[in-house]
Amino acid sequence: MTTTPQAYAVAYLREVDLGPQIIDYINRIDETLAEFGGRFIVHGGQLTPLEGTWDGDLVVIEFPSRAAALEWYDSPAYQAILPLRTEHSDGIATIVDGVQPGYRAADKLAQLLTG
Repeated sequence: MTTTPQAYAVAYLREVDLGPQIIDYINRIDETLAEFGGRFIVHGGQLTPLEGTWDGDLVVIEFPSRAAALEWYDSPAYQAILPLRTEHSDGIATIVDGVQPGYRAADKLAQLLTG
């Protein structure tokens, strides 16, 4: 039986102006997540750089599916607060699919080799 993999909203924020707009964004984001089953997994925790230069904070929000993550991002509630972050921080963000339980790295290799 195949289940829908979880998906993650991932942001890497390099510069954040911790002014009133970011404070408002942080105070309001949780209320936008509940309807879509979103929950914070990582929210700017301590980084231990192992490779390359990490000059910002990592944020990871888990959703039950890609559809739920995209619905959250496109929702009127989130779109209303999004400029509070994008206009007062510098970073990148994406939605990425998780993997099925029991996944192994060789599964990706097989997929890449068979096209």
